[in-house]
Amino acid sequence: MTERLTEAARRAALEMLPNWRALPDRDAIARTLTFTDFDAAFAFMTRVALIASRHDHHPDWHNVYNRVDLVLSTHDAGGLTNRDIELARAIDAVAAAVSPA
Repeated sequence: MTERLTEAARRAALEMLPNWRALPDRDAIARTLTFTDFDAAFAFMTRVALIASRHDHHPDWHNVYNRVDLVLSTHDAGGLTNRDIELARAIDAVAAAVSPA
């Protein structure tokens, strides 16, 4: 099983992920992206879905029209792990490539 991050490791990781925020009510990180329209949001989600499937680690997400809300936490570890940090970095790379609004 993957180990949860220590508080120091969590803070250090979030410093390297400026678009992500810690959730106050859950051991998880979150990010919201806004795109030009539904098609752009869906294209982003498709790219992230393919990456997540390859890593067998999937985000909790919600999509409304041009907005995508993501939450990352490793369920079987009960909180934030390196798997979440790695997926957040990959999501950031996809977001940079598809240019959110």
